[in-house]
Amino acid sequence: MKNYGIHLLVLSHVFSMPKLKQRCTVDLIQFMTTGNVVDVLHLAKLCDAPNLYFKCVKLVTNNFEAVKETEGWKLLHKHDPCLEVDLIRLNKEQESRKKRGEKHREEQKLFVQLSEAVQCLKHICTEGCTNVASYDVEITGRPCTKFSTCQALQGLIKHFTTCDRRLERGCRSCKSMWKLFRLHSCICINQEACKVPLCKYAK
Repeated sequence: MKNYGIHLLVLSHVFSMPKLKQRCTVDLIQFMTTGNVVDVLHLAKLCDAPNLYFKCVKLVTNNFEAVKETEGWKLLHKHDPCLEVDLIRLNKEQESRKKRGEKHREEQKLFVQLSEAVQCLKHICTEGCTNVASYDVEITGRPCTKFSTCQALQGLIKHFTTCDRRLERGCRSCKSMWKLFRLHSCICINQEACKVPLCKYAK
């Protein structure tokens, strides 16, 4: 089937032999490579084999740069420019989907990080932790096991309380702290009793 799959697909299409056509389609999918995929794609289009056609398109778009260097692509450029345009368009659409997916994952990652930072800030100011706590809570002196970012955030808070430029918001670390205060302030639902500094005023 590997050597005669293409020929048998043509014959099965011409003589309306659906079972043979299906078998040829399955086998051709297994033996497709970047080197022959354009030829198989063109044949799938002519022989009305949609499953094979879509598998070919997927292989082309996933390996577009390699496929463009093949002899099959050069022949496609000469003899079927419409199909070439369709493949280029599909490749661009896939690239756009990939970029949107990557952007979405980055946004989700940032959201998780910010959410943890806000929760950690409230934890430090309300319950106290290793080296930092509210005025009416004792520091624990023990490493924090609740948040992976807690130790770093405690260091940021300690820096914020001593930095001469925090009111000017010129210090990079203090800018990060101001942003975190503002974010907490925007979502806090009990500002009157909240122990996070500047909760009422950081919006």
